[in-house]
Amino acid sequence: MKNFISVNDVSNVTDWVHQAIRVKQDPFAQQHIGRNKTLGLLFLNPSLRTRMSMQKAALNLGMHVMVMNLYHDGWMIEFEDGSVMNQNTQEHIREAAAVISQYCDIVGIRTFPTLEDREKDYADKVIRQFIAHASVPVISLESAILHPLQSFADAITIREHQKKDKPKVVLSWAPHPRALPQAVANSFVEWMAHMDVELVVTNPERFDLAPRFSDQATVVHNQQEAFEDADFIYAKNWSSYEEYGRKAHGLEHWIIDESKMSITNNAYFMHCLPVRRNVVVTDGVIEGPESLVIKQAKNREFAAQTVLINLLENEG
Repeated sequence: MKNFISVNDVSNVTDWVHQAIRVKQDPFAQQHIGRNKTLGLLFLNPSLRTRMSMQKAALNLGMHVMVMNLYHDGWMIEFEDGSVMNQNTQEHIREAAAVISQYCDIVGIRTFPTLEDREKDYADKVIRQFIAHASVPVISLESAILHPLQSFADAITIREHQKKDKPKVVLSWAPHPRALPQAVANSFVEWMAHMDVELVVTNPERFDLAPRFSDQATVVHNQQEAFEDADFIYAKNWSSYEEYGRKAHGLEHWIIDESKMSITNNAYFMHCLPVRRNVVVTDGVIEGPESLVIKQAKNREFAAQTVLINLLENEG
């Protein structure tokens, strides 16, 4: 594995999940792997779990960590070749990625979409340009269209808590006051497609995911129907792909509440966090005994650590 930007960089999802669970049992057992190695983390957008879990994972492996909030602490980067840089950008990706590669053994990058230009966002240009011009492995800390570290942690969490061989996992759209990326939902579908689960995606009309992702799941536009006999409910908002970037109006009834959870098979509740309480999910559900959100967040550490181990062990 040279980079980690999607599930396609993973040789076998089941094997990786089992490896992460073993890492979780003794997080400090492989500190020799990261000794005298440096992880660089570049953030173009805010982060809590991604930043802290990556730092903790690297420290567990004995690595040094450098963190930079790129556009607050550094220069604006130009990503277009042949551009005349007489506007707001001061540094080109070709030099930036090359220089960063000299300081770091692995680089993690987090960026979000504009939600204005679908073609541009789905080209995932920022992270792909870093990969093209870096000479060290690149980890996606979330890109314009995918969040593989989150989905890896979700896969670990489901494996740890599933009560039957093939659980029914429902990814449910939920309300939100802002237009949000499709990255978490896209990645979740990708990773679940590699697990032995019955995957259902439920969302309002005009909020289907991109076909390359929705085609990997059963899509149901009736939320209550989708929830029946579910073993896991994963709540997440995403803006429209079809009417790109459009946020929802008048769909507040898609909130995840106790009455909806009552028609499931005593399902666990999952969410990537942060979450808008009493908009996406009620207090009663997220604080209930079947809520896994804190355990999911803890598993971000071991997902990240497993990725780092596999990259470090495959150096050269």
